[in-house]
Amino acid sequence: MRIGFVGTGVIAWAHAIGVQAMIQAGVVDAGVVAVHDLDEERAEGFAAVNGAEVVPSVAAVLERSDAVWVCTPTAAHGAVVEAAAARGCAVFCEKPLAPDLAGAQALAASVAGAGVPAQVGLVLRSAPVFRALRDLLASQELGAPMTAIFRDDQYFPVQGVYASTWRGDVAVAGGGCLIEHSIHDLDILRFCLGEVTEVTGRTANFSGHEGVEDLATVSLQFASGASAELVSVWHDILSRGSTRRVEVFCRRGMAWLDNDFLGPLYVQTTDGTEVRPCPPPGWVRDLALGDDDIGLAITAYVEADRAFLDAVTAGRVPEPSFAEAVVAHRLVDGAYRSSAAGGRPVAVT
Repeated sequence: MRIGFVGTGVIAWAHAIGVQAMIQAGVVDAGVVAVHDLDEERAEGFAAVNGAEVVPSVAAVLERSDAVWVCTPTAAHGAVVEAAAARGCAVFCEKPLAPDLAGAQALAASVAGAGVPAQVGLVLRSAPVFRALRDLLASQELGAPMTAIFRDDQYFPVQGVYASTWRGDVAVAGGGCLIEHSIHDLDILRFCLGEVTEVTGRTANFSGHEGVEDLATVSLQFASGASAELVSVWHDILSRGSTRRVEVFCRRGMAWLDNDFLGPLYVQTTDGTEVRPCPPPGWVRDLALGDDDIGLAITAYVEADRAFLDAVTAGRVPEPSFAEAVVAHRLVDGAYRSSAAGGRPVAVT
């Protein structure tokens, strides 16, 4: 399969490193062939490492590719996805799909209408620890889930490893920590606890980037009767990277994690606390990804990327789909509307 990349920032590298490791291991039959970025020097460096050709336009990437990874800033996703859909090219688009709900719905309609395989980069669903948490809750081993407490923090991503400033521009990003980062969290809470019926949100801005919140608090009510509280914050503690801690209380026990990709999953009942390792599949452990923080963090991207390539090859619908992404966008939109209304609860339909 001929793979193209549009956008060559840090997220594109996360995908490309894993894709190349899978190619070298013979896990997938593919090659990265074409790259485009408005920053030509950055594109040249990316292409050189991946053995690809730098091309002058999105159209040129699509002409050479069977599948394209869309890793541009958020506001640029739409034009690339629509062009790929029109050409019949399979699409892996990073989250969030668009700066707002209407844009996400339009992109989902475009790929559905064109009948092209399309997957969104909600990669926490591929993290072994979250799959383990979902399976544990579904098993009812601890009784009915009652409530979840989710904290997500990272330094404001206009600095450090992100090496870009676009996330400080609301016209490009659509918002701040909630849409750009914690759309992952809202999606994974729904993934683990089921459908959401009501959202209450509050946002605040401490850094001064107009329209770009760096604090969001969201309360979720689920159809099951469970609830969840999410706190998402962007700070300036550069020694502290992206960190998530999740606690879920059930009727007969609780589970928690503080490493969102690797686990372990801690399970506490009346009998004590059990530590459950959550290793990636054997084929992932066999890849040449390295055992440093970067290599370990890429494991979820690798699983998501293989799932996409396998689905395209087999003619299956990739998951998570653009339709699933729209649901996550609807939760973000509900939280923003609630915040604008002074914290009034918003029904999710």
